[in-house]
Order: sequence, then structure tokens, then C-alpha cells
Amino acid sequence: MGNRPEELARAVRSALDQEHVDVEVVLVGNGVDPAGDQAEKDPFDDPRVRTVALPKNVGIPAGRNRGVEASSGDVILFLDDDGWYRSTRLGAHVRDRFTAEPDLGIISFRVRDPEGGRGERRHVPRLRAGDPERSSEVTTFLGGACAVRRAAWDAGGGLPEDFFYAHEETDLAWQVLNAGYRIVYDAAAVMFHPAVLPTRHEMFYRYNARNRVWLARRNLPWPLAFAYLAVWVAMTLLRERGMSALRPWFKGFAEGWRKPAGRRRPISWKTAWRMTLTGRPPII
Repeated sequence: MGNRPEELARAVRSALDQEHVDVEVVLVGNGVDPAGDQAEKDPFDDPRVRTVALPKNVGIPAGRNRGVEASSGDVILFLDDDGWYRSTRLGAHVRDRFTAEPDLGIISFRVRDPEGGRGERRHVPRLRAGDPERSSEVTTFLGGACAVRRAAWDAGGGLPEDFFYAHEETDLAWQVLNAGYRIVYDAAAVMFHPAVLPTRHEMFYRYNARNRVWLARRNLPWPLAFAYLAVWVAMTLLRERGMSALRPWFKGFAEGWRKPAGRRRPISWKTAWRMTLTGRPPII
């Protein structure tokens, strides 16, 4: 969004520094020229960098979709402007995994705190998130810390643009699983990102609830959809005791039922069972 030029340069440089792989960097600016007045400076002057300037902020999923459309690689990585890769071998590691495992659709990276903290549980996309150093099969992934096989991206249909923010990765993940691919959390694939809370965004509670309803309406067989939403209502009431959080959450929940959710593509019961065996049934 053009408000972190130094962090953006660090992120771009960390991608360009990857060794033994072909790299292209697509910078997407949500309502801004992403390189701005740095366009003629290192690392933005590298011929492997191209920019996509969107006329307005269209949200995270639409912005990422525009970036994918402008790219040509067989493997797509998403990196927010305040994140970076410390290892120059990450690209080769990701390429080798996708080459060796043709049914692997998405790799979710381990997010490390640059200040040396243990990291946040929500960055480990599974229920048993206490050990971030343990790799495992998962049923969703982190949108800003991941690698996606382009064929899996195409099979999943990309990210749902109406979501704007929150749960768009899970929507894609469930469709990728339904297409027969696997998703893994790979603790050896590391990106660095400052420890920040998602609740810093004003629209967090509203979009979180609205998009959960859309997620269920779009992707789950109706018995699972109702169970999923009932579980999340109960969990929200237990977690969030203050009306400052509950009021926008239930406003978003109602909005999710009132407004169109987009095309319905319910996953199969076989896929739901696969997710359950992986450790996260699609009701939580």
C-alpha cells in the first residue's frame, strides 16, 4: 500500500537473492504505484521485477489474484511487504519439494519473529499448534507465508475476491484439497515477520464473522456448514466477552447470511473425511 518503502525493499531483495532458481517478482500496489519514487533504485530496477498498480485498494485476495495473473512461474509465493526470507535456499527447497511430490498443492511456511520470540500460535495452521518446529499435513495455510503449485491454484479457482480480508486462504485450501492435492506445514521453510495482532484492523471482527459464513455457504455440505458455524458462534462467545468485539462480530455474521456468498462448490464427503484424518474436521 506504499506506506513501508524500506520494508518493501527488504522483502523484494530477499526474493531476488534466492539461489539456484529462476525468480520473478510481481509487486502489486493496492491503490498505489508499489515502487513509487524508488522505481529506478536497487532492488526495484532489477529486470526480474515488474509492478502492477491498481487504481484502488481492492483487498488482499483480489490484489493477490492480480499478481498471479501477471506472473508466469509454476510455483507462486506470496510475501507481504513487511515480511522477508532470510535463507537464500528457500526457493530451491520449495522447488525440490514440489518436484518430488506431484500431489503436493500448497506449502505453508513457518513464520519466525525477528525479535527472537517463539512466534504466534495462529501462524501454525493446525489445532495442535504448540510446536512450530514440527511439520505436518494441514487443511489450510498462511496467505502471506506460502508457496502454491500453479496447477493447484487453477484447480482451486484462486482466492475469493469478495472476501476482501480474512479466510480467503481457507476457501482456496478446501477447494485445493477437494481437487485431490495435499497441503503441508513445512517448518523448514521459514519467513520472518514482525509479531502483530490481526485485531489491529478495524474491520477484523466484522469480516472474520461474515467470511466464515460465506466460507461455509460456499464450500461445505449443508450439515457440515451448520455445524461449523454453530461451533464458531460458541467459540466466539467463550473467547470474546466484551461487546466491543461481539457487536461487530454478530453484525458480520448476519451480513454473511444476508449477502450473496458467491458460487457454491461444496467439497465432497470424501474430502471432509480426509480433513478429519488430517486432524482438523471442517467443523472447526
